[in-house]
Amino acid sequence: MSSKPNSQILIETHDRVALVRINRPETMNALNTALMTELMDALEKMDTDDSVGAFVITGDARAFAAGADVKEMAESSSVELLLKGHISPFDRIQKISKPVIAAVSGWCLGGGNELAMSCDMVVASETARFGQPEINLGVMPGAGGTQRLTKAVGKALAMEMVLNNRTLTADEALRHGLVNRVVPVERYLDEALALAQEIAARAPLAVRLGKEAVNRAFETHLGDGIIEERQAFYFLFSTDDQKEGMRAFGEKRKPKWTGK
Repeated sequence: MSSKPNSQILIETHDRVALVRINRPETMNALNTALMTELMDALEKMDTDDSVGAFVITGDARAFAAGADVKEMAESSSVELLLKGHISPFDRIQKISKPVIAAVSGWCLGGGNELAMSCDMVVASETARFGQPEINLGVMPGAGGTQRLTKAVGKALAMEMVLNNRTLTADEALRHGLVNRVVPVERYLDEALALAQEIAARAPLAVRLGKEAVNRAFETHLGDGIIEERQAFYFLFSTDDQKEGMRAFGEKRKPKWTGK
């Protein structure tokens, strides 16, 4: 899938990984409705492409995304934002079946942090800074920030970030479970691509169901989640990849996945 002229995102392919770059450097990659819609349209289209096994979303070294585009919504009313579905593009990433990794460098604030937290994993550069500064504008996070941030870092720290504009360094984000790993700025994108390529090389159905099961752990009671996990586990024994994977293990060779 190629990028359109004047696109606010740029798309590259690296083996079975689609790299999607946010492309508004003049605004430090501020997220507006058009960009988010274009981003989600692209992810949904590639989610049905068997040649793509995982995604990496990134910005640039200066900013993953420094927040939402304040100018776009500054004079809007609550009714206008509701009728336009201003935040609804953020909901669509939850329906992507393949793993999505955020590669974050520099500023990752407001809607940018909410987008990163909506991804399945986060690889950060040493320069990454995470925050929810909406309180400075007289509002609060509205695209999942209060909910996902609290689940990731705990109530006390989330309160300070949401109510008092505390930002986290990359090392703090790692320590509090907001990111998977921190690497030098010159390596963060390569590290994210390598992680995505490793996952994309694994059995596609097992990856998909594993992702769904982990996500369900945040949305359901433990007993219900275990039941759903077990059903998914049993289901995978009806797939060709399960037979191939276990035969390859016994024969001490690398499996050849077909996604069936």
